[in-house]
Amino acid sequence: MSGTVRTRPEGSARPLSEAYDTALLDLDGVVYAGGNAIAHAVESLGSARAGGMHLAYVTNNALRTPEAVAAHLTELGIPAEAADVITSAQAVARLIAEQVPAGSRVLVVGGEGLRVALRERGLVPVESADDDPVAVVQGYGGPELPWGRFAEASYAVARGVPWFASNTDLTIPSARGIAPGNGAAVEVVRIATGAEPQVAGKPLPPMHRETILRTGAERPLVVGDRLDTDIEGAFNGGVDSLLVLTGVTDGAQLLAAPPHHRPTYVDADLRGLLGGQPEVVATDDGYGCGGWTARANERLELEGEGETLDGLRALCAAAWTAAGDGVCALDAGKALARLGL
Repeated sequence: MSGTVRTRPEGSARPLSEAYDTALLDLDGVVYAGGNAIAHAVESLGSARAGGMHLAYVTNNALRTPEAVAAHLTELGIPAEAADVITSAQAVARLIAEQVPAGSRVLVVGGEGLRVALRERGLVPVESADDDPVAVVQGYGGPELPWGRFAEASYAVARGVPWFASNTDLTIPSARGIAPGNGAAVEVVRIATGAEPQVAGKPLPPMHRETILRTGAERPLVVGDRLDTDIEGAFNGGVDSLLVLTGVTDGAQLLAAPPHHRPTYVDADLRGLLGGQPEVVATDDGYGCGGWTARANERLELEGEGETLDGLRALCAAAWTAAGDGVCALDAGKALARLGL
């Protein structure tokens, strides 16, 4: 898929849980938000696993250890082991370990997940720029991360110490809404130093490599809620993806997606794993899905009735075809309003 222009969402006659051997699931905004399970997630994942699909949880959030994440999932009713969890902390720790000697000191700005991942790679976490670190690593540290940690990173980076970031997600879903993510914290150090970090997390290759190494997936399906991390990461890795509309992406953002942000499949939530995906077909004057037909003109027209998602899929086909290699600039307001989006 990588390098191609997707002009419509694809269909699948088989349930996705049967068509793919492994679901590479994002967590925040897909499985839970603010620590609470998202509607239908527990039952859907249980059914997919019972049917033989391997479930792996792939998160850009470097705050918690895989053991802590697995324990949380199990508490929610989704049995998981630490080996089922892949974090951007693990990906960035491997990236650092490939560039510095074993036993090197690394200044950590973030949570316990980063420290554990560094130790796993034979590196020594330190807390101060004056501890002679050979690298600086920055990951999400939660809302209580002291401001002084950014100063420590800035002092070391300004001295020429190589800087790494687990990920650069600007936002993170929470129970109360959308909160600043690690990318916002990375910007603080960038502004103070003018430097650029090496980044490991989705959508970049180090995270995809870490995921495949740890899961052994042969026919993976990336499942996420973000176009700029989950879906772009799948595109870069040349694998299929399912976008669920339980997190940060809405219908308008999906319609405007450039080629590398266009998912293979779109569904409301994780129940989309358990069934086939409807085919979007070209008609004489547009694209159809379910009872809907969409046409690309100055506005993007939509007519018909039926499932809201079918209408959104038809709209995407029309918008993406009109945009080609670019971003759709057509007015889709009235069409989205018909769908209540």
